[in-house]
Amino acid sequence: MNFGLELAPFEHLGLSLGIGLLIGLERGWETRAMADGQRVAGLRTYGLVGLLGGCTALAAGKDGTLLLGLGTLAVTILFAVAYFRRSQNTSDIGATSALAGVLTFVLGALVPLGYALPAVGAAVVTTLLLSFKPTLHAWVNKLEEQELHATLKLLLISVVLLPVLPDRVFGPLDVFNPYQTWWMVVLIAGISYLGYFAIRIGGARRGALLTGVFGGLAASTAVTLSLSRMARQGTGQENALAAGILAAGATMYPRILLVASVVNPALTATLLPPLAIMAAGTYLAAGGAWWFARGTDSEVQPVIRNPFQLMEAIRFGVLLVAILALSKLLIDQLGYKGIYYLAAASGLADVDAITLSLSRMSLNELPIPTVGMGILLAAAVNGLAKSTIAFVIGGAAIGWRASAGLLAPIALGAAFFLIQRVS
Repeated sequence: MNFGLELAPFEHLGLSLGIGLLIGLERGWETRAMADGQRVAGLRTYGLVGLLGGCTALAAGKDGTLLLGLGTLAVTILFAVAYFRRSQNTSDIGATSALAGVLTFVLGALVPLGYALPAVGAAVVTTLLLSFKPTLHAWVNKLEEQELHATLKLLLISVVLLPVLPDRVFGPLDVFNPYQTWWMVVLIAGISYLGYFAIRIGGARRGALLTGVFGGLAASTAVTLSLSRMARQGTGQENALAAGILAAGATMYPRILLVASVVNPALTATLLPPLAIMAAGTYLAAGGAWWFARGTDSEVQPVIRNPFQLMEAIRFGVLLVAILALSKLLIDQLGYKGIYYLAAASGLADVDAITLSLSRMSLNELPIPTVGMGILLAAAVNGLAKSTIAFVIGGAAIGWRASAGLLAPIALGAAFFLIQRVS
């Protein structure tokens, strides 16, 4: 006698019952203050509904789709009636408990049908989602209109547009691949989106350092420009503001490594050591500036006003294709040295486009050492540009502080990279 086969239905029913009790535990705790008879359902009811789902699935078998459908309809009507009667006696007309009841039946029925693991996982997620009601409502209340629109736009370009784009090259230079180009746009837009909400959630009022760390995820040059303007106002907070500039500059290096490694993981070994040196040195400088700023109160507003702008993303895509095309032309005319000129020019304004372009080219004809040199050159020029902005916009007081913290780690990282290449 095969006891495993005989015990299997009982195991399935026990798991279906457990799913109902899990969801019922949260629902019972949520409505614990209500008097008996005011709840749509409690711990026992949800447990029975889960068990009912399991029993219905067992009775229906593999070909009993009609019975399962009728069972789901019956449970839906039951909870709808309970919800209607409760809504007449209370001002709380939320339908969450009724929907959770129907879902409990469905999850309980999935277990005997062979979907035990997905059913249990869905039950855990459902319970967590139900228990996070205050937190989720608080997030929704704090969400601004432009942030909601930014989220929808990001989903539009990533979930809707990206999958339908053709993954093949067009044009005479074979540099425009709609899918790969738009995928890189989504990557950069996503990093900027996360940087914005990091500041939003963390609270920019905690100071320039926090703004620099999180702002560097999205726009380190914008952080430098904004904080330098504040220093020009003569607030006497040069150390705190310099700490923010340095933190933004330091955060740029992990971002470069992330972008390059996502496009071509083979670049990680080449870029990690010098970028780690640059980041660590700049973070230490930021920490030192912040230490000397203790006792001051720095109120800094976020430098990123909109988490996502569609036209900015499109312009970035156009710039990316232009850099790819120009890179090929320069290689034809000047060899790989042309890449270095392009990287230096691009680094004056932005490192993301050149990082993505060179990383993508490293998948084909461009050697890894050449790509590493180009990306580091762009990062170095960008650090020099930040130093110049701090001097010109913020003045000598913050300029010297920012320059020392930005340029010394760049020199160390570049020296390590060159020694590494020679050896």
